[in-house]
Amino acid sequence: MSEVILIRVNCPSENLAASLAEACVKGHLAACANIEGPVRSLYHWDGAVESGEEYVLWLKTRADRWTDIESLVSALHPDDTPAILAIPCVSANAGYEAWLSDICKAR
Repeated sequence: MSEVILIRVNCPSENLAASLAEACVKGHLAACANIEGPVRSLYHWDGAVESGEEYVLWLKTRADRWTDIESLVSALHPDDTPAILAIPCVSANAGYEAWLSDICKAR
């Protein structure tokens, strides 16, 4: 079974987060998606500290789906440098891990 990971993507709108979530879940790249927000983000950009409202997309998937998800998000995300972060999952209950692994198999 492939390692379970969480992918976090910051999105400038709830609509974008929902579109990315739907594409990943329908395409079996992720077993589940959650959208949180809005959240306030502070970051350096072009020599200044910027502030903005964003939505956080969480994708629950397998490590072997990372490349496909990164490519899809990069292609659809409007930011020059979107934050697409893969976070290892230390542990998951056996039933959930088996379900996720089955859903995210390459088809």
